[in-house]
Amino acid sequence: MRVTMGTHLLVNMHGCPPGLLERAETVSIILNEVVAETKLTKLGENHHQFEPYGVTSVILLAESHISIHTWPEQEGSAAVDIFTCGDPKNADRAFEALKRKFRPTKVSTQKVVR
Repeated sequence: MRVTMGTHLLVNMHGCPPGLLERAETVSIILNEVVAETKLTKLGENHHQFEPYGVTSVILLAESHISIHTWPEQEGSAAVDIFTCGDPKNADRAFEALKRKFRPTKVSTQKVVR
């Protein structure tokens, strides 16, 4: 029997509306909505605003973390990590919520079972 630590999704999103990726305030709201909608347990968060735009954010979860790095000037791009322990569907639910909210036109994903 294989014991797993969790599911780690590595997501690249392109074609997101740049206004959703430019400011830490907007990214923070979206990530917190995803956490609440998917019933994950937030322990803390940190956000860094780059100038003139771009964001690095992380939400620390009891289940692990969600992080994002944004490049609004590069075709509305973002790199996202979603790592959750417990129910593997938690990562998938968070991924679907992120896609709905950031509205990318192109997404590539790698799933790693750890």
